Amino acid sequence: MNKVKNSKKFSLNDNVLDLADLKFLPRWVILVIDVLLLISSLSVSHLLILGLDVKHYNVFPLFYVFLSIIAINVLYMHLFRTYLGVIRHSTFVDLFKIFMANLSSVLTVLIINYSYYLIFYKKLILIPFLGLYFAISCLFLFVFRLCVKGIFNIIKENKRSSSRKKIFILGDDDTSVTIAQVILSNPNLPFDIKGFISYNSKKVSIKLLDKKIVSKKDFIHSLEAGINDVDGVLVIKEALQKEELDFWVNLFLEHNLKIYKAPSVQKLRSNDIINNIKTIQIEDLLNRKQIKLDNLEVKKRHFQKTILVTGGAGSIGGEIVRQVAQLEPLQIVILDQSETPLYDTELEMRELYPHINFKFILADISNYSRLEPLFAKYNFSMVYHAAAYKHVPLVEDNPHEAVLVNVLGTKNIALLSSKYNVNRFVMVSTDKAVNPTNVMGASKRVAELFVQSLQNVGGNTTKFITTRFGNVLGSNGSVIPHFRKQIEKGGPVTITHPEIVRYFMTIAEACELVLNAGTMGSGGEIYVFDMGDPVKILELAKRMIKLSGFEPDLDIKIIYTGLRPGEKLYEELLSDNTKTLPTSHEKIMISKDPTMEFAEIDQMTDLVIEFSRKEEKQEIVKVLKSIVKEFKSNNSIYESLDK
Repeated sequence: MNKVKNSKKFSLNDNVLDLADLKFLPRWVILVIDVLLLISSLSVSHLLILGLDVKHYNVFPLFYVFLSIIAINVLYMHLFRTYLGVIRHSTFVDLFKIFMANLSSVLTVLIINYSYYLIFYKKLILIPFLGLYFAISCLFLFVFRLCVKGIFNIIKENKRSSSRKKIFILGDDDTSVTIAQVILSNPNLPFDIKGFISYNSKKVSIKLLDKKIVSKKDFIHSLEAGINDVDGVLVIKEALQKEELDFWVNLFLEHNLKIYKAPSVQKLRSNDIINNIKTIQIEDLLNRKQIKLDNLEVKKRHFQKTILVTGGAGSIGGEIVRQVAQLEPLQIVILDQSETPLYDTELEMRELYPHINFKFILADISNYSRLEPLFAKYNFSMVYHAAAYKHVPLVEDNPHEAVLVNVLGTKNIALLSSKYNVNRFVMVSTDKAVNPTNVMGASKRVAELFVQSLQNVGGNTTKFITTRFGNVLGSNGSVIPHFRKQIEKGGPVTITHPEIVRYFMTIAEACELVLNAGTMGSGGEIYVFDMGDPVKILELAKRMIKLSGFEPDLDIKIIYTGLRPGEKLYEELLSDNTKTLPTSHEKIMISKDPTMEFAEIDQMTDLVIEFSRKEEKQEIVKVLKSIVKEFKSNNSIYESLDK
């Protein structure tokens, strides 16, 4: 006799056999069980007939009649293969096969019954008895399969629940229910939904998807009382204002709950739903609602046009390329001097946008003779100038390189844009150009002044536009990826000063501003963005540590290294004496900074470029300070030049 096989060993410690891991029973065992159920059905039908005080026909002994019925039924079970299905995975098809086998058996018996009657004028079996047998046998066989299926589902669900993370879903609206349904229907997801948290403090007595709804007040009380057996909470970020999100995140972190971010409803349809539910990141807490402007005008400016993006292999330039690629341009020329990042960008763009005509140029923007053939060959409609050196300490030590790229490179691109009648030139600048305390910020301010001066040069038709914003979340070398690496290594997290603050925005948001700025101005403007409230870097670090499941200064140490050369505690987006003008969008303003005449700034930039080629650091910084009067060095070897 074949034995039941199991894939999991019998536990000698607890003497428990895990039914969920049993292999399939031999098919003959299923057939024997089905036959026993048929015999039971016949017995029940027989008892019901006797209870109705109805007698069977006595043509043949009942035993042989009943045996014949069972034999015919088993024959049809064999023909319909009703016993070959795996019971725990029974479907409507399996039940339909049983129905057809039993129906065929009853019809066959009826045919035999009436055929015998036509020949011998006697009936073999009662018609009501056959009807009862058909109904009861179907019922017994159906119930057997459904019960086995249900038992295995319960065992498996209990087994999964023990290894799954117990979570609540924040919210009880339609989106929350949709997300819950997807999770509940996907057995591969490692989550066990315990209920929904209502935003309302009023007690709720109803259920959703057979899961309880807990009021905001009751949930907070259960956390404070330590009676809430839950591992984490799934948050639908798009449904919350920033203040609400901060409140809930602080509450969950305070009680050591894991915080998961729900994917968008569109991503819920993805087969990769498991990877779309992620732990919430610091970027989600800093991010504000993205600003959307006139997308029709943006598309009009790029549709079937040739676009140049300098620094296109960088974080900002790369995102500009991605957004422009969605606007159906004729061609995108991507220029960068970093070979490996440019190659990586080429692989990414050709995979994501195979229908777009890309051209990847390895070149240095300080080389005018290398750039001019590109402008002569391609009829650029838009130029996005994102190429720059931006790391403050490195640039402070190498001011000549900053000038050659940030000043000379910008000058080359801007002059060629004007010479070859590019429609619009959009420069990516930085908040560090406002009242600069370092060489990097000063070099970008000089670049701003030169670009602005070109607007009013005789014969120029290009509209020169500058965008200025603060730190970008997740950009190359920015503080958040740096902190994340330090936390992954177990710390310490290094901060230059406990009081240092910065403005933040997302890469996508920054680039959306750049693209829209290119459509808004008449030329010569510096656009600044309302970046909200500045973020204290110390608080940022503490929240990142907590989001990673650690305690600041206990699990992960925070140490202070002191301000770096040229670094300041507070960044500014507008100069102190700057006036701003409103635009068509309340979050975007025009900064009316002082400007310079082209002849003057052209002469001064030539001078600082000449010193840069000779690597005369002190002379370079002297000229930068003479151009940018508000440039005061901070924590730098160049502070003596300010006396």
